[in-house]
Order: sequence, then C-alpha cells, then structure tokens
Amino acid sequence: MRVTIERSALVKALGHVQSVVERRNTIPILSNVLLQAEGGALTLTATDLDMEISESAPADVAVKGASTASALMLHDIVRKLPEGAQIRLQLVQEEGRLQITAGRYEGSLAALPDEDFPTLASDDLDVRFAVPADDLRRLFAKTRFAMSQEETRYYLNGVYLHAFTEGGAKLLRAAATDGHRLARLDAPLPAGAEAMPGVIVPRKAVGELARLLEDAEETVEIAVSQTKIRFGLGAGHLTSKLIDGSFPDYERVIPKANPNILRVDNKDFSAAVDRVSTVSADRTRSIKLALEADRLRLMVNNPEAGSAVEELSVDYSGEPMEIGFNARYLLDVASQIDGESATLRLADPSSPTVVVDEEDERALYVLMPLRV
Repeated sequence: MRVTIERSALVKALGHVQSVVERRNTIPILSNVLLQAEGGALTLTATDLDMEISESAPADVAVKGASTASALMLHDIVRKLPEGAQIRLQLVQEEGRLQITAGRYEGSLAALPDEDFPTLASDDLDVRFAVPADDLRRLFAKTRFAMSQEETRYYLNGVYLHAFTEGGAKLLRAAATDGHRLARLDAPLPAGAEAMPGVIVPRKAVGELARLLEDAEETVEIAVSQTKIRFGLGAGHLTSKLIDGSFPDYERVIPKANPNILRVDNKDFSAAVDRVSTVSADRTRSIKLALEADRLRLMVNNPEAGSAVEELSVDYSGEPMEIGFNARYLLDVASQIDGESATLRLADPSSPTVVVDEEDERALYVLMPLRV
C-alpha cells in the first residue's frame, strides 16, 4: 500500500473514526484503525466490536492495499503536521511498519495485518430509508439527556427509535427515559420506514452519531434489522449493535389531562432554578415550586447548607399547589426548549408533570415529582 493524502482530509476522517477506539484494549487490533487504499480513496475504519465507524477521503493511490496502525497515535501525528501538508502512507510489509512522510517529517508506526481486523456484518439490514439530517439530529439531540446511566437497567441506556401512528399521522419517534424523566420527539415518518422494528440505539452510538451529524449532508441513509443499525452519512458510515431488550411502554406514564397550566419565561425560569438550587442537597438537588394565581415561588431549604427563595411572575390560574422536583432535571428540560416560554401541565404534587415547548409541538417532556 502506498497512498498520498492531504492533511486536512486525513485529520477530519481520523477524527471521526478514532473516537470509537477504547483507550485500553486487551485485544491489540482494536486499538488500530484499518486503512484501505483503492480507487482514488483512502477508507478508514475503527471498531470496538459493538460499533464500527468508517469514512472515505479522496487520495492519490499509487499502490492499492490495506494495513492497520494505532488509531490514536496516527491521529496525534497527523493533526500536529503543518496545515496543507501532503502525507504519504506506505506499508513496509517485511518490517511490519507503516511509514508516514510529510515534507521533512518521517515516522513509522507498528502495523498489524489487515486480515486480522474485525468487521461488523451488515448484510442483514433489510429495512432501509432516508431521513433529513436535521430531523435525525433533532431526534437524538433533544432526547439523549434523558437516557439512563444505570447499567442494571441496560434497556434504558439508549434512545428508542420507532415508527408510530398518532391521530392518523405517521411518525418517526424517538424516546428516552431513566425512570425519573422522559423525553419524546417526533418527525415525519420517511418512506420505507413503516416496517422498521422498534430499536434501542446504545448510548455510545448516540454520542458518536451526534458528532458525525455535525458535518452530515442533507439526508442520512438508515438501514436497520432486529440486531443492528447503520447510518450512512455521505462518505462516512456508523454501524452499531442494538440493545437487546424491551423498551418500556412509556406512553402509559404520559398524563393525558393535567388541568393546571403554568406558563413561564424559559430563560428567567432556568436562571431562577439555577440560583435557588445552589444550596440544595447534592444527592437529591430538590427544589420546591409553590404556585398560586400568577405567582411562582421557588424554594430550597437545606439544614446543612442554608436556604434560598425567589419569586417569579408567571401565567398560572390553576389550583394553588406545592410540588417538588430535582433541579438538575428541570434545567435539563429547560435547556431543550427552543421558544421563549415553556408550559408545564400539572395535576397534583405526586403525579407526573408534562412540559411542552410552545414553539415545537413535536417535543414533549415528562418529569416525575419529588417529595419535599
């Protein structure tokens, strides 16, 4: 293999693929990136056996071939080379080294055989459809905060992506919950997605996809089966195993008729929650909301640290009520609101509260209250 590639193209592709590589690996080949030079392009692939990212970049291929080298070291070397440098990568087979040459720089990395590099089979992905990149970006970006971090509830450690029909409208719906809060987002169902199974995209794949979507083209090609999902993003692909579990029936916990409606200025509300919760206990981060006609008082009383109160003018005409929440959860939801105002639909101090964005009817959030 001998190939020449422009530094910015290589550093971009390496930046996308190397992030999947774990820092510590008991299997040496998993620390490497697979380099395949053929047909005017250099394709780079990295995997952790559960997820695989590959990306192609235009290159001058003098001798086609393939090799593997340390993903992290190669990325570090390439990004430290001068802007605009032409980088030559050449496999010296008999020495088991990948030579790296750019201007006056010469270096080499240990190379392992490309035939030892594991790949994720993706020939069983029979449901295929295309999604606008903006829709997919929004579906994951606005739900990922609610994914569970508890490994014992592994089936909540991802975003549930599925086809859904509501009121005659066919939707592509993403949902995530950790049992304390729920985020649900809708987008129009793309043609061909009607037959897709409901799948749970793992937390790590959601994070990697968010990075890749920053540079995505107008549409993303999705292929899915019961066990894997692949996202095609122009020159790049992300393939991931799915979480093998059943996502709970989250629709059951969404209240249908919460009669007490609270409208707040989202920016003012977020700032007040942040200020008042400073003295709350670290473990629960609890904050009390006291509601009466057009007035909201936010209160924290922590015997060990202190207390805080702040009052806001709001739009509220429901029953007087005191209800507690985890302040961090309130702030997480508030950060997803695009409009100037947020609407909280409440029932009573022990029932779930629904939060909606006045400017985005396709987004819905649910918060479980705390006893305070």
